[in-house]
Amino acid sequence: MKKFYSILTILFLLPVTFLLAQEEQEAQSEFSLSGSVDAYFRSNLNAPNKGDAAQSPATSFGNLPGFSLGMANIIATYEGEKVGFVADLVFGPRGEDAVFGSPLYAGGMAGSSQIINQLYMYYNVSDAVTFTLGNFNTYLGYEVISPTGNFNYSTSYMFSYGPFSHTGLKADFQLSDNWSLMASVMNPTDMTELNFYGSYTLGGQLAYTTDAGGTYLNLLYGDQDGKLEMNTLSSFGPNSMGNTFQIDLTTGYDVTESLFLGLNTTYNTTAAGQMYNGSAIQDATGDGYGFYGVAGYLQIATSDKFSLGARGEYFKVFNDGLEDVVGVDSDGDGRVLAGTLSGNIKITDNFTIIPEVRADMMSSNFFINNDFQSTKNLASFLVAGVFSF
Repeated sequence: MKKFYSILTILFLLPVTFLLAQEEQEAQSEFSLSGSVDAYFRSNLNAPNKGDAAQSPATSFGNLPGFSLGMANIIATYEGEKVGFVADLVFGPRGEDAVFGSPLYAGGMAGSSQIINQLYMYYNVSDAVTFTLGNFNTYLGYEVISPTGNFNYSTSYMFSYGPFSHTGLKADFQLSDNWSLMASVMNPTDMTELNFYGSYTLGGQLAYTTDAGGTYLNLLYGDQDGKLEMNTLSSFGPNSMGNTFQIDLTTGYDVTESLFLGLNTTYNTTAAGQMYNGSAIQDATGDGYGFYGVAGYLQIATSDKFSLGARGEYFKVFNDGLEDVVGVDSDGDGRVLAGTLSGNIKITDNFTIIPEVRADMMSSNFFINNDFQSTKNLASFLVAGVFSF
């Protein structure tokens, strides 16, 4: 009889144990870890590679000489039915470049904030409305910070000088199966820890997506360094920028199973702002400054293991905008044409080798060649390894 009761008890507990284990497994499946690790070798073909004379395009990431580190990226994600969060941490030179606006709270010194690439929470109010609060990567542009999200390893000028990240509150609205709308209020661009200037930036996006790709119209408007006040001049200095306006169009579609075409075009301008003339604060004179550009992306998969991709970019700065990035003339205007050809070699599903050649051609002398003479052109080569998990 005792054996009979024991068998009954086991038979009763088995489904209960199974259900509890299943619930635990489902709860655990809501939390996940992902990320990537990357490193590369880079060398100029017509310019110095060592010391203070080492040359590179003035774009973000992939610009260090010789064997160089990219970043380690660890992303913790919790996806609940209504709420969730993302904690995205970065380590290494690429990560440090991406979060350059983070260590403000520590006075520019190293602190835990400078490893935070993204840190946000979201609330699904309904199937059509989601609110997000925290620090999230920018919605503008074609390229992203993580090398796993880009075909080319080096990045474009438009990506490098558009925003990287925002901190604020955004609302996403799913208008239909294909159309969506995003509206946001944020700190000044790339000011991720706190709002040091007391001004805010508005953002918006209208998107149309299909199974083959999508088109995104992006907007950004706001004062990026606040308004001058007499009692804060010692902290903020005698000059202040005006409002920044940026409009950006990004689109990309799979034309066939093996052919992808993408396009990114952007226009960014900042008004003259304010200045302190020694006795009072007044509006600064002069035109606004900024940049605009267009880039095309072509990617062809020749097999499951190899793809070839090209990026061609035209980038123009005006009124001394980004004069340290592009060589400018006496009017403060400058242009660059940049062409990049990259291969993606899939060693395994999560390990990719990226050989890449790139040529940057300025309208004015900006680089130094092997003879230490000023030149408009720079040719370079790199090969990167990207591991994702």
